[in-house]
Amino acid sequence: MMNATYIGGDCLWKNFKALEAINALCGLTNSGVSSLRSWMGRRGVLGLSRSWTITEMSTRRIPAEAFPPGEFLRDVLEQRGWTQGEFAEIIGRPPQLVNEIIAGKRGITPETAKEFAAALDTSPEYWMNLETAYQLAKTPSVVLDGITRHAMLRQWFPVREMMKRGWIATSKIPSEIEKNVLAFFGLGSFGDTVGFGKPAWRKGGADVAGIQWAWLYRVRQVATALRVCPFSEDKLREAIPELERLMMEPEEIRHVPRILSECGVRFVVVEPIPGSEIGGVCFWLDGQPVIGLSLKGDHIDKFWFNLWHEIEHVLNGDGKDTNEVMIDDFDGAANDIECERVANETAANRCVPSSSMNDFIARHNPMFAEKNFIGFCRLMKRHPGIVAGQIQKRIGRWDLFKKHQVRVRHIVTETALTDGYGRNVPSDL
Repeated sequence: MMNATYIGGDCLWKNFKALEAINALCGLTNSGVSSLRSWMGRRGVLGLSRSWTITEMSTRRIPAEAFPPGEFLRDVLEQRGWTQGEFAEIIGRPPQLVNEIIAGKRGITPETAKEFAAALDTSPEYWMNLETAYQLAKTPSVVLDGITRHAMLRQWFPVREMMKRGWIATSKIPSEIEKNVLAFFGLGSFGDTVGFGKPAWRKGGADVAGIQWAWLYRVRQVATALRVCPFSEDKLREAIPELERLMMEPEEIRHVPRILSECGVRFVVVEPIPGSEIGGVCFWLDGQPVIGLSLKGDHIDKFWFNLWHEIEHVLNGDGKDTNEVMIDDFDGAANDIECERVANETAANRCVPSSSMNDFIARHNPMFAEKNFIGFCRLMKRHPGIVAGQIQKRIGRWDLFKKHQVRVRHIVTETALTDGYGRNVPSDL
């Protein structure tokens, strides 16, 4: 009697652990659990109480190790009074197979699961789930934790793109990759918060994704390496007419980085990461303004509008006292943030004086003549591509005078400190 009680109690525990495994693996319904509980009772398992739930059982005893399916089979055969040889005859298998399964030297296959189910009045899924649960339990959790951490790292940040661009060292070892990513963002541990300053979005306060933070951090890294004069708001305002004179010819854009540097503005270009949806940024670094452009808009009108937009943030001191990062996606819909509205209006006015632009559109829309258009551009002392961009945006005719919108990225990157577009800044800035 003592021996029977011990065997029954051990079998009870193992079968309840089997219930847990099956319930977790395939979402066993309450009726399914009840059926298996009933089967356990019919097989003479001792001590089964209807008032105990699986959860209660799991809190009363925690196994030190996972049980192989063979142990469940051995207990069931003992309950029935069958030898291994008898069971082998019943299922038409060699005794060695049954012995190896019970000894844990052989696993349960779909074929043997069906044979066990037919002989023991269970389901094939019961035995397959026992096998799966046992195999899963043998996998070291530390290995799984490492896989999870590495997957989360690549989900949060553009690791592959960062290695490709030389922002972090190339490696195939997860621990080294994690170390390099943490160093790039200046983090002490995996759970630290990423970010510098408070993001101020044009898109209505959307969260900054890891792919965007990577670009922003790279802008800050590159800007840190740039040596410029002390910042002077007065000098920057005085430089506005000089900058406007550069808007006649595309080649004159090459002077922009020098003029901004003399005013104490750190101007850098960082190629955007695909999907980052950032056109530009303005923030303050050690009391000096930083303007970063992605140049994803390669045409002359977009360059000047984006530049004037960020310059306006600098002149207005946006983010300086509040430690905000002014993040701009110039292709997205603007929100109701006041400083963004002001920057947009000022940038459009710098591209083409608004009163003159409104008057020209009112007189010529919708029949715009090339001759009149070129004459207006000369009067405004603006390149036709800049004027074309403003007309398109105001009336929604994106094909109008499009041929004048020349590309200028290659001109900008010749003189601006640039990371990307074939020009790489060393990673160890």
